[in-house]
Amino acid sequence: MSTRTYVYYCSGHGDLPLERRPSVHIVSSAPQHVFSDSIALGALYRYAEIDPVIVQPLAYRVDRQKSVQVLRAFLSKKDALLETEVIWLKSVNAVCVLSDAAFLGCSAAKAAGIPSALVTNFTFDSVYSYLATTFVDHPSLHPSHHIDSLLPDIPVQESDLIPLVQHIHAGYRCADLLLLLPGNIPIPSFPIDPLLPASRWVDTLSNRFLPEIISRLGCDESVKLYPSIPFPSTSTLSQKLVCRMVKRAPLLVRPPTTAYLPQGRSDLLNSIGVPPELHDASTTKILIVSFGGQVFRTPTPSRSTQGSWSFTAPSSGCWTHPIEIENSQDGYKINSPRIATSSHIWIPGAPPAHKPPMTPKSVSCGLSFSMVPPTPVIEQRIEPTIDNSEEFEARLLPDSSWIAIVCGVTKEQWQSQSDPDSELPEGFYLAPKDVYMPDLTAVADVLLGKLGYGTVAECVDAQTPFVYVSRPLFVEEHGLRILLDNEGVGVELPRASYEAGDWAEAVQEAWELGRDAKAKHRKAGGSNKRQEQGRQMASSFVDWVEEFGGFERRCLKLGYRLVDMYRS
Repeated sequence: MSTRTYVYYCSGHGDLPLERRPSVHIVSSAPQHVFSDSIALGALYRYAEIDPVIVQPLAYRVDRQKSVQVLRAFLSKKDALLETEVIWLKSVNAVCVLSDAAFLGCSAAKAAGIPSALVTNFTFDSVYSYLATTFVDHPSLHPSHHIDSLLPDIPVQESDLIPLVQHIHAGYRCADLLLLLPGNIPIPSFPIDPLLPASRWVDTLSNRFLPEIISRLGCDESVKLYPSIPFPSTSTLSQKLVCRMVKRAPLLVRPPTTAYLPQGRSDLLNSIGVPPELHDASTTKILIVSFGGQVFRTPTPSRSTQGSWSFTAPSSGCWTHPIEIENSQDGYKINSPRIATSSHIWIPGAPPAHKPPMTPKSVSCGLSFSMVPPTPVIEQRIEPTIDNSEEFEARLLPDSSWIAIVCGVTKEQWQSQSDPDSELPEGFYLAPKDVYMPDLTAVADVLLGKLGYGTVAECVDAQTPFVYVSRPLFVEEHGLRILLDNEGVGVELPRASYEAGDWAEAVQEAWELGRDAKAKHRKAGGSNKRQEQGRQMASSFVDWVEEFGGFERRCLKLGYRLVDMYRS
């Protein structure tokens, strides 16, 4: 029997380690290195433009108007892109498509006459339709920077969004199976209710899902689904009666390696430069700071005046997915006189946070970075101001028993730390860009970042408390917050507190809430239950695919570990 060909369409936030026996193609607009683990196991990679993206000028803000522009531009060439994918699927004799969560992959599969499945916790018809919400994301008022003031939040009219979102919704309707990941929001292309737009699912006063929406987040068999879209008459499946299904998927995460072993923990911390006397988990607590999917570039001097930044955007104004910025001319170009300054800490993927001055209640752990957010803005010079009043008592870390490890640094930035003027302050360390995040999450006592599926899933799996800065205009957040409430520990850090460098209270609260569960998980050496659940789901998925072709059941074990690096 010939090798079966599976095709995985990934919108740039997943990872797909697979065994070698099936032939697996990964199609994505994310760069090839994102899938290096999968490719090492035999998966084949192909770059293709397969979906539009939401424009995020900062890690926790959404530019509604530019997002709609990006969507319009993609839809203007959708038919040509679809034709290309259909021809390619036929050329590789694909037997199915698995999509996370590119609607074009589902449309292409249907047109090519093969089944498709969505594996996701959200879809972009919900995300784009939510841009109509009347909830306004007001800018921070902290004086440390004024980037937010350049980006007024303007709701998009429903009448403008409806014809655009219909294209996305129609693509997802072509999927025959939904593997529903934990932390989900409603998937409106499968259940008939609730209807789009997603802006009607949320109470704008509390910015939380309405109770009736929460009650519909499950996948009860009694839920009425939209009927299947017929296969083309030229397909062998055109006469097959297809019943669309929704199946609850397990939490899909990459497993840590040896981080729960004392030697494994020490090896990891040594690779980061943490001295041996700080390796003992009983005496040193670790805060991981990661806003995910961003790229560091070595800064170049713009002025001799310390503390001044020059923000320059390209004339094109185009946005690319955060994961592609490294190979793109688009995006912020941020120049800083040096990496470390006395006034601010720059976390890759986030705006500058004020570095609190030394007070009896503060900790010496300030740091300044030059970072590259994913979206360009207009050119503007920013003169940071510093609150030197004696009453300012903001703290980055709770006390001297804590250290912080910052993620998102390129190799060049890492090496540049040899400059004496750019040395890291005591208590802060930079993780190499290629650090294996499941190991880092395993050793963490608390993680600080934005809500995205990959980060939330790994925190839940590792029992690591999560301090998050909200992204109120990204509707996926509502489902992830519920997942944290039910299966993990989540503490929201207000944006103003993040930017003021006042992290300590939230970090301490999260640690106290989750320390017992974390200690128990460490003592047990972690758990491999997620991997077994993933194998079971993969086997069930292969069975489902085989039913379509009427092929004899074969012992194909397909292990999936899907992780979102900008959901991070």
